[in-house]
Amino acid sequence: MTDKNYNYDNPPQRISWARIGGNAFAIALHAVAFMVMMVPVASPDAPDKNDEVTQVSFIEPPPPPPPPPPPPPEPPKVVQKIIEQPKPTPVPPPPEEPPVVFDDPSPIDIEAPPPAPPSPPAPPSDFAPSEDISGRALNQPRYPSKELREGVGGTVMLRVTIDAAGNVLNVVIDKSSRNRNLDRAAMDAARRWKFNAGLRNGVKVGGDVLVPVKFTPP
Repeated sequence: MTDKNYNYDNPPQRISWARIGGNAFAIALHAVAFMVMMVPVASPDAPDKNDEVTQVSFIEPPPPPPPPPPPPPEPPKVVQKIIEQPKPTPVPPPPEEPPVVFDDPSPIDIEAPPPAPPSPPAPPSDFAPSEDISGRALNQPRYPSKELREGVGGTVMLRVTIDAAGNVLNVVIDKSSRNRNLDRAAMDAARRWKFNAGLRNGVKVGGDVLVPVKFTPP
């Protein structure tokens, strides 16, 4: 509830013109300060700067060098003609006189040494005994009639022992032909053959000789 009872003891306050004026002045001062702040600060006119001017100078290229001077004219060629002088004919030297030979010996002459004796012949080299092919030609092996008729052939290797004169001392079969008649015919023929003796230290020697005997049917 509203209290309608007024206290009449406190009289109503009066308008203070001094206070209103002070407040108005403060408001006006703030308004002026705000307007001053809103005004853009204008910088003082800066002195105009002088424009930089770049000077460009055009350099003309140097003139081309003058052409080289023409070569000097060649001097005229002088042809020298060489005249061959005739050569003198050479004069043959005078013939030499034959040397003078003195038949009489002088006491200063020295007798020539006697000729050296001939060197002795080299000693003959050693070699082994061998077969004399003439002995086989004179005494051909006799082909057994049975083996010849049947066409049986073969080769017999004989070992023949000879003496220093080439005579046959012994005949043995070193390798058989596998046929008795062929082996016997080869041995009979070899006993009649002649052989060449060997040589050892310049002396003839005997020894063993291997002789193949081949039987070929016709």
